[in-house]
Amino acid sequence: MFTKILGYDVFNKTKNDFIKYIENFDKINIVSGNPEVLYNGINDPVLFECFTQNNSVIIPDGVGTVLASKVIKKPVAEKIAGIDVMKSIIEKCENENKTVYFLGAKQNVLENCIKNLKSTYKNLKIAGSHNGYFNLDSCEDIINDINKSRPYAIFVAMGSPKQDIFISRNLEKLPCSIFMGVGGSFDVFSGNVKRAPKWMIGFGLEWLYRVIKEPWRIRRLSSIPKFLIKVIEYNRVN
Repeated sequence: MFTKILGYDVFNKTKNDFIKYIENFDKINIVSGNPEVLYNGINDPVLFECFTQNNSVIIPDGVGTVLASKVIKKPVAEKIAGIDVMKSIIEKCENENKTVYFLGAKQNVLENCIKNLKSTYKNLKIAGSHNGYFNLDSCEDIINDINKSRPYAIFVAMGSPKQDIFISRNLEKLPCSIFMGVGGSFDVFSGNVKRAPKWMIGFGLEWLYRVIKEPWRIRRLSSIPKFLIKVIEYNRVN
């Protein structure tokens, strides 16, 4: 069920298998394991501990992670996009009358994200929300709000490593059953950013589409070769 990559256990079955798997947890942190996120974890002991604890599960969200699994000859079944898992959890919450909390992004993006989701998922109950512009060291007001609203799931869209730091610090403080860092997903749901065409997603080229649309992202691609080199070196030693 898992492929060991750089000391991480990466879920190696399908997205549908994953959605069933997380039903076994009272509290879970879903880590969208793209190369940038996992590389950050290698260089930060606090994040690494958070990503590898018993109630954290890493999904292979990124072509670089899929390639890494092939390099070590233990391929994952498929790339599992974080935004698709987020959709499935939202559908589950709507169907089971469970609440969600949205944390992150700019205020207008956050508002449009919520507006569009409520339009799509008519019965979705939103416990609360807050934009991503706050100091991680002084956010007790946000922590108190989440504690009061007691959401079943919280989606944190502040990019890596900020969203990962927030979750690692507050996983045990908050009553949520599902924690998930979702990067730029709010931008997509808000309509501010479009996902790649299905054929590009199918060929693992979503990253290329995003770079074409947002050229500044190209500098973030450097994490992929760095990550793959680490995987090759680690595999030789171990």
